[in-house]
Amino acid sequence: MVRSKAPSRKQQSRGVDFKKIKRKIGRKLPPPKNATNTEIKSRAIILPEQTVASDKTGLAVSKKGLTLKELLQQSSHHNFKVRKDALVGIRNLFVKYPEELRLHKLAVVEKLRERISDDDKVVRETLYQLFKSDILPACKEDNQGALISLIMGYIFSAMTHLSIDVRLMSFKFLDLLIQHCPPAFYLNAEKILQNYGDMLCKNQFNLQDKGKLKIVLSGLVYCLSLLPSNDKEDDSCGMNIAEVQILHAFEPDIPKDFAGYFRIIEKLKDLVAVLVNYFNEFIPSVHSQSILDAQSFDCMLSMLQIVDLTVKYIVYGNEKYQLELQTSVPPPVTSDTSTQDQKFSPLLLKKLFIVFPLNPTHKLSEKDSDRYLILNIVISEIFFNFAQWICPPPVLMEKFLSFIEDLMSGQISSSIWSGTLNNEKHLLSLLPFVPKLVSTVECSWKARLVLAFTKAFKSCTILSAVKMACLSAMEEMLIPKQNLQYLDANDPEILGYQITWIRELPLLLILLGDGNPSCSQVVLHLLLRLGQFSLSNPHLAEEYDNLQGSLQEFYSIQLDDGSTRYGAFVRLPRDCQELSVCCLYYFSFLEPCLLTSLASCCICQKLEPFVLFRILDVLDSAYKAGHALIADYISFLITLLFQFEILPGKTCSVMEIEASFCMLEKVVVDMISLKPPLDNSCAMLRILTMVDSRRTQLSEQSIIKLSKILFGYLIEIAACFPEEDDQYTISNSILSRRYYLLPCLVLFDRSTKLLKLVLDMLQPLAINFDPMPTSHYYSQIANDLSRKIMAVASVILMISEDVKVQKVLSSCKAEINSILQSIHSLQSMDEVSMSIEERHKAQCAGNTFHVIR
Repeated sequence: MVRSKAPSRKQQSRGVDFKKIKRKIGRKLPPPKNATNTEIKSRAIILPEQTVASDKTGLAVSKKGLTLKELLQQSSHHNFKVRKDALVGIRNLFVKYPEELRLHKLAVVEKLRERISDDDKVVRETLYQLFKSDILPACKEDNQGALISLIMGYIFSAMTHLSIDVRLMSFKFLDLLIQHCPPAFYLNAEKILQNYGDMLCKNQFNLQDKGKLKIVLSGLVYCLSLLPSNDKEDDSCGMNIAEVQILHAFEPDIPKDFAGYFRIIEKLKDLVAVLVNYFNEFIPSVHSQSILDAQSFDCMLSMLQIVDLTVKYIVYGNEKYQLELQTSVPPPVTSDTSTQDQKFSPLLLKKLFIVFPLNPTHKLSEKDSDRYLILNIVISEIFFNFAQWICPPPVLMEKFLSFIEDLMSGQISSSIWSGTLNNEKHLLSLLPFVPKLVSTVECSWKARLVLAFTKAFKSCTILSAVKMACLSAMEEMLIPKQNLQYLDANDPEILGYQITWIRELPLLLILLGDGNPSCSQVVLHLLLRLGQFSLSNPHLAEEYDNLQGSLQEFYSIQLDDGSTRYGAFVRLPRDCQELSVCCLYYFSFLEPCLLTSLASCCICQKLEPFVLFRILDVLDSAYKAGHALIADYISFLITLLFQFEILPGKTCSVMEIEASFCMLEKVVVDMISLKPPLDNSCAMLRILTMVDSRRTQLSEQSIIKLSKILFGYLIEIAACFPEEDDQYTISNSILSRRYYLLPCLVLFDRSTKLLKLVLDMLQPLAINFDPMPTSHYYSQIANDLSRKIMAVASVILMISEDVKVQKVLSSCKAEINSILQSIHSLQSMDEVSMSIEERHKAQCAGNTFHVIR
């Protein structure tokens, strides 16, 4: 029997216990799944500090709650971000709490100066802005010596740093410090110039490094602008004392220590040699370009400015040195300096002036053309300053003279330049050279330059700085300075130009009006200087007098309808009015038309009383000097007295009237004291009575003078118009006598004191007067007592006929008694022989006095 097979069991499916993973060679095995994780994670826990230790209530803190001390500590942190944040925090703290900066600025500077040489550019720039905006402006009013001593050493240290960026930043810091503290340059001039020279010589900047070169050059330009020069001496005349002291802080060292001066000059000449080479390297580069880019222009302009400032300083120092030679024996000039002088002149002649004028090789825009013109102008400045030191070749001189002539005439043009150049804005720097040039060049060039200058003066706008510069140059050419005559007034052509300039001044003054007082002051100052100089120059004196007609509109003019149009004079500031009033004195003859204009100004309500008194004072001085006729002067004063308006509540008008009356009173009394003819004396007295008030305003001194004058005047009337027997003759005599006697009666009615003084003089024993020039009456009665009695009697009868005077005589009893006693005493004397008619007349005079008494 066959054995049957057992049934097969299907293999049950199970999961894989261990999966075999194929690993690639070189791969790192992952950690097993049952590996223990040993990684530790932690988070910062901010715990509140103790209140006693962290309380900053009332303290100045930054936005992050840090005090100034904490911020200064963080400024030295090893992390540049922390240092930068600390500087930003300090700036914010100073903005919020300015008192912190005022109290701790030197401590802040002492701590932050270390960061000038910081390795991080952002930190250095942040520090620079902090010093620029906050720290240095706050130190401007304090003692700058402490600040300079704190920071200068660190700046010099940064200038020798290995990194070029740190060195450049150090020059920026130096420039910033000198702008706020100029003594920083004066105290370290030699060392600063040495560092600039090392920077320019040892670090040869490529033409691609224009930005870096510009940083160095701009700082050097500012440093050299602080050196004294002749230009600054002229400009300092208008500055206050503090500005002049700052400007010339370095100047006193020059005449005392010429050795130091020459050392500085040597360093400057070395710098100029380097910069001229740089300048010549720039020229081919800019010529090859179709435009003159801003960086190249700025670098070239700075180089030329440094050369110009150096030349000005050399010329200034040489003049001081020559002046010192005349007063003392300075130390001898070293051979090195002589060698430098021999090298410096050819350097400028062969390397700088030879390239003048700079002309572009491509057609440029107006902006680029202006840049070329500016460079040429600065080269011209260098040349004209340099020409005072040496004698340049004639060919070179002609080239520069042609340039300045074309520039003043407006003929600068070129086919390769587009547009029209505005020459007016470029004239400012060259106009100061015109007076010296016209005094040294040949006659042919002199006339050409003066003609071009006249064109420039007429063509420039009224309010431009060029117009003011022309006026300054004009003053030098019209008025000699230090016995130096720039122009020969005997030359008809030159004199014609001078007359043209002078005639333009009143027109310019009128066009300026009252809206530009500073410009008007310049014109008035020139007019005053012309007036002062015209006293010794007959050519200009006549032309100065002719300005009166043109100046009327400046003061005031009468319109056709009878109204007055006031000029700018009444509205200008007081200093301008003072100048214009002073100009009046120097007219050799004051014309009536100008006096009329002045009278209209004086009665204007807008005119200050002080200015009116100055006008009266100056015109009185001009009259005494013979610059005005008495008729015109009296007419002027009478016009003032009769046209003044006294407004309610205004006392100044009363004061003005009194001042005018005092002037007129003095003139009239002084003229009558000269004993003019009877008719002239009568006219003067009538003027005085017309302007005097009901209660006399005559001064004490004038009353005393008038008493002596009227005594002789009354005696003269009695002698010229005696009593006649003929009825017709009597009538004419009475009328004439009344005409001459009337001003005396008016004065007696207004002043009792004047009448008393005249009565005192009428005592026969006291008759010792001087006669009128037209009468011999006194010579006839000088030794005749009877005639004296008759003269006194005639005067008494004349003045007693007036009713008003009779009332005044009633208060003069003492004087009348004295006269009566004198008459009786004389009549009883044996040597007195009088006719019956004469005794009757004397008796009538006595009876009249008895009645009045």
